[in-house]
Amino acid sequence: MESIIPQIMGLLESTRGVKAQIESTEVRPLKAIKLASASIRDAHPRESEALQQVLAIAENAPNYGGLGLDEEAPISEADRSELIFLISAWLEALNSADRSRPALEPSATKPAGRRSMNVTEKIFALHDVETKGWVRPGQMIRVRVDWIMATAYFDILGIQQGMVQVYDRLGKPGIFRNDRFWLAGDHSVEPRNMDTPLSQQLVAQSEGAKKAFKMTEYQGMNYTIMHTEFFRERTQPGMLVVGSDSHTCSSGANGCLAVGLGAADVTMALVTGETWFRVPEVVEIRFEGRPPCGVGGKDVILYILQQLKRNTVAADRVVEYTGPGHDYLSPDARFAIANMTTEFGGITGIFAPDHHTAAFINQRKLARHKNHSYYFQPDPGCAYAETHVIDLARAEPFVARYPNPDDVVPVGEMNRQDLDGCFIGACTTAEEDIIMGALVLEAGLRAGRTPVPRGKRKVVPGSRPILDRLRKSGLADVYERAGFEIGVPGCSYCVGVSVDVAAEGEVWLSSQNRNFKNRMGKGSIGNLASAATVAASSFEMKMTSPDDLVDMISDEQWERVKEKGSLSSGPRTEPQWVEPPEPPADAAGPNPTHNATASDDANGEAETGQGEDGATAPKLQNIKSKIYRLGDFIDTDALAPAQFLMTAGDDAGFGAHCLEFTHPDFRQRVADGARVVVAGRAFGCGSSRMEAVQALRGAGVQCVIARSFAFIYSRNQPSLGLLGITIEDPAFYEAVDSGGGEDNDTEIEIDLVANVVRIVGSGSSGGGDANDNNNRKEFAFELSQMEKRLTELGGVAPAFNKFGKQIFDSLTSGSRGVHKSLKEVRGTGSSLAW
Repeated sequence: MESIIPQIMGLLESTRGVKAQIESTEVRPLKAIKLASASIRDAHPRESEALQQVLAIAENAPNYGGLGLDEEAPISEADRSELIFLISAWLEALNSADRSRPALEPSATKPAGRRSMNVTEKIFALHDVETKGWVRPGQMIRVRVDWIMATAYFDILGIQQGMVQVYDRLGKPGIFRNDRFWLAGDHSVEPRNMDTPLSQQLVAQSEGAKKAFKMTEYQGMNYTIMHTEFFRERTQPGMLVVGSDSHTCSSGANGCLAVGLGAADVTMALVTGETWFRVPEVVEIRFEGRPPCGVGGKDVILYILQQLKRNTVAADRVVEYTGPGHDYLSPDARFAIANMTTEFGGITGIFAPDHHTAAFINQRKLARHKNHSYYFQPDPGCAYAETHVIDLARAEPFVARYPNPDDVVPVGEMNRQDLDGCFIGACTTAEEDIIMGALVLEAGLRAGRTPVPRGKRKVVPGSRPILDRLRKSGLADVYERAGFEIGVPGCSYCVGVSVDVAAEGEVWLSSQNRNFKNRMGKGSIGNLASAATVAASSFEMKMTSPDDLVDMISDEQWERVKEKGSLSSGPRTEPQWVEPPEPPADAAGPNPTHNATASDDANGEAETGQGEDGATAPKLQNIKSKIYRLGDFIDTDALAPAQFLMTAGDDAGFGAHCLEFTHPDFRQRVADGARVVVAGRAFGCGSSRMEAVQALRGAGVQCVIARSFAFIYSRNQPSLGLLGITIEDPAFYEAVDSGGGEDNDTEIEIDLVANVVRIVGSGSSGGGDANDNNNRKEFAFELSQMEKRLTELGGVAPAFNKFGKQIFDSLTSGSRGVHKSLKEVRGTGSSLAW
């Protein structure tokens, strides 16, 4: 076998311009990499370190993301090719880091006179491209992103169509950071269906993305649920992460901003390294008290949902978790709470970082995954839109009853309801939960409890490292003795689109995060609880409290098996606190010293101007249509049922199944002329799937009007070219409802020049037209410059084709366009659809 040294040296020269000679014919690849690294260490330390990263991956075990190679043993041709690929990828990572926009270094202290900010605002200020050192709610800003996340199930088609095609058309410009793209195969592919054409297509597309983008962090199928290992080993405090999954917020447990967006938005961020936000309001959940033994993060977030309800105080806001009580919440417990902040209705959830966060991050072996941490703490007196106190001592084992995650009661109130299935898994179920579930089962088996023969039981750890830990500790054997099948890492029953699907009429208790209709399978009935509660309930297949079994678990048992995500018993070390950077004096602009509101002056906002293409305000055609009336909380699972996501193919295919299970008359009514949907609160809540917008478009819908939109869905609309309008005025809904429920024949006109909706006729009033002043009623709405521009262009993909990597600057005309958008909405009291 020939030495790979010539290939290594060739890659060093072609990728990084490093010219070096090695007088060696070493044929063992790992030793060749070591020799090459050592030979350039003094002159080229970064390139030498890149080769060391490849060596670490090569020698690491497959269960921990490595190739499991031995430097003395022969290797296959496939492994040899993989090593060459990894070398090229890690050297390219140095190029992408060099090309990325440099960030200003944080300050050690808060500048005098700067407005007080919470953690969320400080992270936005750190990442603001045109940084002023501060932000406030209502500002629209362009931000740098640190990481991009995607899952091969829902998003790979979006990546392939929205990214690779654009990538090729633009001459393969490269992605912003090939070492900051995390792509997981978790939703549908697993060994039992790997030979199906659909799975083979997904694997091929994922592998193609790996090669095309030279991804350094790719782990393939069923290594981890998208969020698990990313939280455990990648994300760091102070980072800004965007991902095309609604549970991207999970990583907020580590004190970073991790925001779920639609696949189109994420694709643009993947290419440009930037995205945009209107700085949201922040609601504070302040923890006090100490939770009872055995009560973890899942019970805490269910308690929050019980007390505050979903899509209420959290809607369109970031939820920031603070207070003395979170000293008793482990990193894994925080993960579960942050994860289900999307069910709470928040844009994302973030824990103010502390010594537990620092201990969790610092235990990582790789320096690159812990030395980019920035620890922000909320300023005394900083502004929150609302503050709510949650007493952790009042949390207990809860159940969220089908089909609402906020219909939460103590498990005792379920009266030992019979179950057909028990599932422990999904992205909300952290390693600590899996371990606690095993200890509950072990206590029950020791006490003589025998699992009844009926029912299905399954546990699916969130990653291969967790599964490996279960097997080595003996806890996997406990699960198997208690009748549980152990699955490979993946979403399993939680999303009900792969091999694991709950049958119609089956009643399940699950530690997943959603119990919407048809979520686990068409006609199935899912209820939510902690892993400990599911484990206790599995013995008799009846909903049962785990309290008596938890009491049997000794502190010694827990200390023996607990892992890095649990509370550390080591010495307390405070992190090094920092502040957002101070910009150059000529770039900062006026610095407000008070907590300004949207009605304050623009603080230096300049005159408006045209975009780079010279275009003025977009010209959209007015819409005149009948309406289809929908209520509150129409979720994306209903708009685009999971069963058809991989087979629909295009907008028309998605549209053929839009609202099929919940509103079977919808598609025909749209075809008959009801091309405008009028809905209630939180339209588009649930999953991040952009297919919900595609389904509406494919069915023929031209516009959605709602009291409010779920955050991710609201961004998907302009990103995919569907008009979305927010009208909060109750009189509008009273007027359209006068046409008579979902079957009404109210007709409206949407004037996109005057920004008003006119009701021009209804069956109850005997008809009318746009000139009939007796029937006309007008309701104003707001659309930003960016929304109109994106809708006119047909979404972000056509806009990217037009403007390239300057898309966000062009769509907002730089700073001037951003400021214009802010001025246009001042004093209206209306919300923007995005």
